[in-house]
Amino acid sequence: MPFESFQDLITMLVVILVLQVSLALLLIGVRKWRPTRYQRYPRISLPPTNDERHQFQLYMSGEELFPAMLQAIESAQRLILLETFIFKGDDLGHKFREALLRKARNGVAVYVIIDGFANLVVPRKFKKFPPEIQLLSYPAFPRLSQIFDIGSYARDHRKLLVVDNEVAFIGGYNLGELYRTEWRDTHVQVRGPIVSNLAEMFASQWNRYRRRLTRLHIDLDLEWQSTVRVQRNDAGRLVFPIRSMYLDAIERAERFVYISNAYFIPDRAILEALVMTARRGVDVRILVPAESNHVLADWLARHYFEFCLRHGIKIFLYENAMIHAKTATIDGIWSTVGTANLDRLSLAGNHEINLEIYNAAFAERMQEIFACDMANARELTLAEWIKRPWYTKAAELVLSPLWPIL
Repeated sequence: MPFESFQDLITMLVVILVLQVSLALLLIGVRKWRPTRYQRYPRISLPPTNDERHQFQLYMSGEELFPAMLQAIESAQRLILLETFIFKGDDLGHKFREALLRKARNGVAVYVIIDGFANLVVPRKFKKFPPEIQLLSYPAFPRLSQIFDIGSYARDHRKLLVVDNEVAFIGGYNLGELYRTEWRDTHVQVRGPIVSNLAEMFASQWNRYRRRLTRLHIDLDLEWQSTVRVQRNDAGRLVFPIRSMYLDAIERAERFVYISNAYFIPDRAILEALVMTARRGVDVRILVPAESNHVLADWLARHYFEFCLRHGIKIFLYENAMIHAKTATIDGIWSTVGTANLDRLSLAGNHEINLEIYNAAFAERMQEIFACDMANARELTLAEWIKRPWYTKAAELVLSPLWPIL
C-alpha cells in the first residue's frame, strides 16, 4: 500500500539519520579523546611585491602578522575598521581590544564586526566593548520574520582590517593565541587604491546589519581595478562570485593549479573543472590538512579523494599542524588570498571576501609559500588510498550525504 511504502521510506531515512548522527558523535568524541598534537611548522619571511599602484606583503605566520596588524592600528589617525569571524578573549585578543580602545579614546573612529555565533563561547565580559568602540555582532540566529530567508542563516566568515583607507589586511587568520602560534594560515597586507574598495565592503556590511547602531559614512575614491579585484560573497543578496572566480581561473589554467585549503569539499562544478583541467595535462595540486580542527570536514573531504586521484589530481596532506589557508595560484600570474574555503558554506552560504590578484611577482611569492608548505606535506597516492580499511570506506559513504551542510 502507498501508506506502507511511505512509512517504510520515513523509517529508512530516520535510521540513516540516526546512523549519521551516531557516527559523527563517535568521530568527534575520538578526536576530543585523542587531540592532534601540533608542532612548529616551517615558514619563510617574504619581501613585499609591487605592481604599478599597489604594494603587497604576504604573511604565513601569525607571529609575524599580528604585530604588523597591531602596528597598523597604533598608527591610525582617523579610522579603524576591523571584521573577524572569531575574536578570542585570550592574551592576543586582549592586546587587540586594548589597542582599539586606546585609539578610540584618542579620537580615532573604531568600528568592529564579529560573528555572533562563532563567538558564543567567548566570555560575555570580553565581548562587551566600551562605548567608544562601535561594535556590531552579526546575528547568531535569524529573527522569527527571517525563518524562511536562506541568507539569514549565513555566517560572517570575513577577516578584514582597514586603517585610514591606506592599508588593509585580509586572509584566513582569526584573532587568538591559537592562530598566532599553532595554525598555518595566509594573510596579505595591501596598500594602494584597492584599500578603498575593501573599506567600502566593510561599510556595506556594517550598514546592512547595524540595526540601531550609527550608520557608517566613509568618503571613498573608488576606482576600477584591472589587476587587483575584491570578490565578495554576499549571502544577504544571494550573490556568490568567489565560486565563479575559482571556476574561471581553473578552466583557464595551462601549466599548474596550486590550491591550499582547510576544508576541501567541492561541489560538482568545481570538481569537474579540476578534473577537466588535470586531463588537459595541467599539474593540479590540492594541499589540505592531514587532520583539521573539524573532524567531519575531514571525513567528508575524504569522500572525494579517490575520484580526484583517479582523474589526475594530486593531493598532499599537511602534517603536524593545522593549515587554515584559503589560497590558490595558477600559471605564475593569477592568485587569490582570502577567507573562502572550497566547501558549500563558503562558496554558496557565508559572507566571504577574497582578493584576486593578477601579478607575476606576487604569484612567485605565492609559489614560494606553496613550496615551503609542500616540504611539510606528504603526497597521498591512489594505491595507498584504495587500501584503506573497509570500515573507513563505509563510514565515508554514510557521512557523504552531509556535504551540503558543510
